[in-house]
Amino acid sequence: TTFVEDSFSNGVLCQCGGARDAHASVALGDYFSTAIVNHWDSAQHSSEYPTDAFGELQFAGASKRHSHFLRLSWDTSPSMVYTLMTAHWGLPAPNLVVSVVGGEGRTKVKTWVREVLRQGLVKASQSTGAWILTAGLREGVGRCVGEAVRDHATAASSVSLNKVVALGIAPWGLVHNRQQLVNPQGSFPAKYFVQNTTRDSCCLDNNYQAFLLVDDGSVGRRGGDTGFRAKLEDYISHQRTGSGSIDIPVLCMLVSGEASMLERVDLSLKNNMPWLVLAGSGGVADFLSDVLENLASAPTVQSSSEGDGEAGPSVDLKDRVAERVKKYFPSEAETDKLVERALSIYQNRDLITIYHGEQEGPNDFDTVLLKALVGASKHRASVDASPYNEELKLAVTWNRVDIAKSELFNGDIHWRYEDLEDSMTDALINDKPQFVRLFTENGLNILDYLTYGRLESLYHSVADGTLLYHLLKRHLMERVGIFTTSYQQGSTSKVGVSSVLELLMGDVCKPFYYDALGLEQITSKRRALRRASKLLRGDCLYRERRCLFPWASLFIWAVLQNRSNMATFFWEMAGESVLSALSGCKILRELSKLEIENETKLSMKELAQRFENLAHDIFSSCYRSDESRSFTLLIRQSPVWGGTTCLQMGMSADARLFFSHDGVQSLLSQIWWGDMKRSTEVWKLLLTFFCPVLCYTNLISFRLIAEMIIVSATNPYPMTFPSGIPLTHRPPKRPFIVSRWRQFWFAPVTSFLGNVLMYFLFLLLFAYVLLVDFKPPPPSGPAITEYVLYFWVFTIVCEEIREVSAERCLESYLVVYIQDVWNKCDLTAITLFIIGLICRMFHWSYGFGRDVLCVDYMVFTLRLIHIFAIHKQLGPKIIIVGKMMKDVFFFLFFLGVWLMAYGVANQALLYSYDPRLDRIFRRVFYRPYLHIFGQIPVEEIDVGKDWGMVCTHNVTLIDGGAEPCRTLYSNWLVVILLVVYLLVTNILLINLLIAMFSYTFSEVQANSDIYWKFQRYNLVVQYHSRPSLAPPFIILSHINLFIKRNIRKVPSIKIHHFVLQLRGKVANRLMTWETIQKEDFLTAQTKIQKSSDSERLKRMSMEYCSNALSWIVETLAQSSTFKPPRPPPTLRGAYK
Repeated sequence: TTFVEDSFSNGVLCQCGGARDAHASVALGDYFSTAIVNHWDSAQHSSEYPTDAFGELQFAGASKRHSHFLRLSWDTSPSMVYTLMTAHWGLPAPNLVVSVVGGEGRTKVKTWVREVLRQGLVKASQSTGAWILTAGLREGVGRCVGEAVRDHATAASSVSLNKVVALGIAPWGLVHNRQQLVNPQGSFPAKYFVQNTTRDSCCLDNNYQAFLLVDDGSVGRRGGDTGFRAKLEDYISHQRTGSGSIDIPVLCMLVSGEASMLERVDLSLKNNMPWLVLAGSGGVADFLSDVLENLASAPTVQSSSEGDGEAGPSVDLKDRVAERVKKYFPSEAETDKLVERALSIYQNRDLITIYHGEQEGPNDFDTVLLKALVGASKHRASVDASPYNEELKLAVTWNRVDIAKSELFNGDIHWRYEDLEDSMTDALINDKPQFVRLFTENGLNILDYLTYGRLESLYHSVADGTLLYHLLKRHLMERVGIFTTSYQQGSTSKVGVSSVLELLMGDVCKPFYYDALGLEQITSKRRALRRASKLLRGDCLYRERRCLFPWASLFIWAVLQNRSNMATFFWEMAGESVLSALSGCKILRELSKLEIENETKLSMKELAQRFENLAHDIFSSCYRSDESRSFTLLIRQSPVWGGTTCLQMGMSADARLFFSHDGVQSLLSQIWWGDMKRSTEVWKLLLTFFCPVLCYTNLISFRLIAEMIIVSATNPYPMTFPSGIPLTHRPPKRPFIVSRWRQFWFAPVTSFLGNVLMYFLFLLLFAYVLLVDFKPPPPSGPAITEYVLYFWVFTIVCEEIREVSAERCLESYLVVYIQDVWNKCDLTAITLFIIGLICRMFHWSYGFGRDVLCVDYMVFTLRLIHIFAIHKQLGPKIIIVGKMMKDVFFFLFFLGVWLMAYGVANQALLYSYDPRLDRIFRRVFYRPYLHIFGQIPVEEIDVGKDWGMVCTHNVTLIDGGAEPCRTLYSNWLVVILLVVYLLVTNILLINLLIAMFSYTFSEVQANSDIYWKFQRYNLVVQYHSRPSLAPPFIILSHINLFIKRNIRKVPSIKIHHFVLQLRGKVANRLMTWETIQKEDFLTAQTKIQKSSDSERLKRMSMEYCSNALSWIVETLAQSSTFKPPRPPPTLRGAYK
C-alpha cells in the first residue's frame, strides 16, 4: 500500500495503521499533483495481488477438525466467494443466514445477551441448517457465538438436526499472527497458535468452520470487512436454498455497536435487508430502540418550504432525534451525519424488529426471528404468496403454526397450490400435523398433491433405525435376492410397501396398491414380484398418477411410523371411520409384536387402543342413529381396505372392546337366530327339534317377510334383518312348507343345538364301546357299535376337511387354523383316534390301542367346553378357567423344583442303595406328591414304627429285586425334612396358588364379558358356516353341498350374512351418513373438552386479565386529575 502520514503519529504510522517501513511508496499528491494527500483511501492507495493465504486452518491444541480460510480483497465478487464456499469447501447451502454485527472489541458481553445467542439464536438456527455470520474473532459476540455453536454441535444428533455453519468475516489486518497463514502455494493445513493478543489485533476463534479474511490494506483497524460483508449478504439473499425452492432469507442482528454502525444499518435497509435489534445490549442498539419505539407517534415527513414537491423529515422529529444522538453519542463530533443516518433508518423502520431479550428471554427467540422476516417480507411484497415462501418454510421448520396463522394465513396473502407443495412435504416428513391441517384448509388439494411417486418419496424418507425402515429394507433385500437383474435398489416402491402391509395385515384383506401396479389379477406372490421387478425397470409411469385414496394412504403411512397426532388427523380426514380405526389398530398391534424397543412397543399399543376406542365410539354414534344402517356398515366390503369388512378387521385386530358393543352383539344375535325371533325360549327349540312338525305351528315366532319389505321401503340402505341377509340377497320366494322348514333348520342356533345333542350321543356311544362292547381284534371284532363309532368320527373328519378347504387362501388359513387351541384339540382327538384304531386291529398292539382310545375319549369330552362357550353364564367362566390354567403351569414349576429337591434328599437318606428305577421314580416324585394330599406312609419313613416288610442289606439280593432296608443313622433328618416339606407345600405354595387364582379371577372377571363376546363371534361364524345336519348325518349335507357348488354351480347365500358389497349411490350415501356421525362425535368431544372445569377457568381468567389490562391502559393514558372512563373490572358472577 501507499504510505499516507498519520498526523497524530509524528510521521511513524500511516493512516491505514501500518508502519512507514511496511509501505513501498509515499503519497505526496493526488493523481494530478495539485494538492497534498491528507486522507488514505483503500481504492487509491492499495494494490491487488493474487492471494497468498488460503487453504485449511488447524488450531494448535484444539480439535482435529480443520477450518477453511481465504484472504481476499475487499472488492472481491461475492458470487465467486459463495461458489467457493459451497462448491469447493463443501459447506451446505444455507436455509437461513443470520448476520450478527456489533458487539466487537474487548467489552464484556452481558449475561442475558450471551444466553440469547446461546439458547435463542444458535438453537433456533440449528433446526434449519443456517449460517451465522460474525467477525469470527476470539472476542466479544464472536466468541460467544463460537462457543454456543460448539456446544450445540456436540449435543445435537447428526441425524435429527442440521449443524449450524459458523462463518467468520474479519479484517485481515486485525488478525493476530496472520503471518502464520501466508503461503502462496496454499496451506493444507496451516498451524495457527492462539496467543494473548495486543490492543490492535485478535486471534481467530477455533469454533468456526470457515473464515473470510478481508484485506483492504488497513492494519489494526476495524470496519475493513463491512463493505464486502454487506455485498455478500445481499448476494446470498438472492440465491436459492439447498432444496432450490425459495430465496435464502437473510437477517441482520445488531448487538450494541458503535456510532459508525448506523451507516452499515442504513445501507442494508436501503437494500431491503431486515434487521433485528437487541434492545438493552448498549450502543447503537439502545439508540435505535429508543428512536423507533418512543418517536413512533411523530410525523415522519412534511412538505419542503421551497414547494418543489420533495418531502423531508419534520423539524420536530429532527430535533428529537438530535437530542437522542447527543444523549447516546456525546463524544461524536459529526452529529449532523448521525442524525441524517438515523432519520433515514427511521423511514425504513418497518424492516426493523426490536427485541427486548432481557425481559422476554431466549425461549421464544425463534418466534422473534420469524416475525422479523415476515414483517420484512410484507414491507417489500404484494398480496402474492411467493415472497413469503422462505418465511413459511421457517415457520414449518420451527413448528410455529401460531405465527403462520397470524402472520401468513390471515387472509392478506393469496396462497396457491404451488406455494404450499414443498412446505406440505416438509410438514409431513417432519411430523407437523398442525401445518398439514393448515395447508389443507388454505388451498392445498390433497388429490393433486399426493401422487404415487410422492407417496413413495414419503416412504423413502423414513428415518434409519425405525421398524418400518428395517421392514422395507428386508423386502428390498428379498426382492434383490430373487431377481438378479440390476435396477435401482435404493428406492422404495409400492411393491415394498404392499409387502410390508401384507406381512402386517395377513389374509384379512387383498394386497394394497396392486391396482396401481397392474398386479390385481396375479394371485402368486412370486409372479407378482417378478412382474413388479419388470415394471420398476421401466419408466414407472404409475408414479405420475394420482393416488386413488390419498387420505387413507397417508393414514397408513403415519400409522406405520407410529405418529400419533398425524395418524389421528388423517383418520379424521379419511372416510370409513370405523374400518379405518380398526385397520390402524390392527397395523399397530402387529408392529408392536415386531418392535424390540419397550418404550416404542408401549406407545404402539397405546395408540392401537386409542384407535379401537375411536372405532367403538364412532360405531356407538352410528348405532344410536340408525340400527339397520350400522349393521350394514359392519358387513360392507370396503374398496379402500382391500375388500375387508369391519367385523373381519376387528376380529383380526383382536378388537375385543369393539366386539363387546351392543350393536355388534345384536347383529351376531340376529345371525345366530336366523329368521326366528331372539326371544324364543330354549325348550321350544328342543321340542321342535324332536318334533319337527311343530315348526309349522305358532310355537316358535318367525319374522315375516312382509314386515321386512315394509321397513326396507322406508330406508334407502340395504337392510340386514334377523337372519342377517339383506333383502337384495334373499332367496326367491318358496312355498310355505319349504320356506318355514328352511327358516327353522338353517338357523345357526338350530345347527348348534343339533350338534350339541348329537355330540352327547357320540360321547355316550364312545363310552359304551370302551366300557361294554370293545371286542378283540379281527376276526372276533370289532362290534357293530364300534363300526358306527368309526363312521361317526369319519364324518367329523370330513367336516374338518370341508372347513379348511372352503377358504380361498389355504396356506394362510392353515396357519390361523393351527393357532386356535380348539382346532389343536380336534386334530389331537382325531390323530389319537386313528392311532388307537390302527393299533387295536392287531393282537400285539391291542392293549396299547385301547389305552390310546381311552385317552382320546378324554380329549373328545374336553371338547364340550368350547361348545358351551356360547352360553352367557358359562362362557365368561370358561375364559377365567383358561387364564387360571396358565397360573397352574407357573405353580407347577415351583412345586416341581421343591418336590424334586425333597424327593431326592428323602430317598438318599432313607435308602443307602436302591438301583431299581421304578422304585426310585415312585419314591422321588410320586410319593412326595401324595404327601401334599395327606397320604404319608409314616411306617416307611419313621424307623421307630414297625414296617412289617421283609428287607435286606445284601447288595446282591437288592440287585436281584429285593426290598432294601432303611438307613437308621439319619432318620431324624428325614422327619425334619418331611415337616419342612409339608410346611412349604401345603401352606406356602398352596396358598400362593390360591392367591394367584384370586388375582386372576379379580382381573379377568371385570373383562371376562368382553372376552366372551369376542370369542362368541368365532362360534357364531363357525356354526353359521356349518351344514344344518350334525354328524353323522352331516355326510348328507356334504354330498348336497358338493353337488350344488361343483355341479349345479349354485352360489352360497349365507356369505352375505357377513360380507355385503355396495356400489354407486347406495355406498356413497352410507359413507356420507357415517362421516356425519363421525363429525357429530368429534364436535361433541370438542364441546366436552371446552366445557371442562380447567378450560372454563382458563377462558374466564384470560377474559378477566384482558379486561384488567385494558382498564389499566386507559387509566394511565389519562391525567391523574381526571376520573377514569369506567370503573375497574370485576369478576362477572360466580364460577360454575
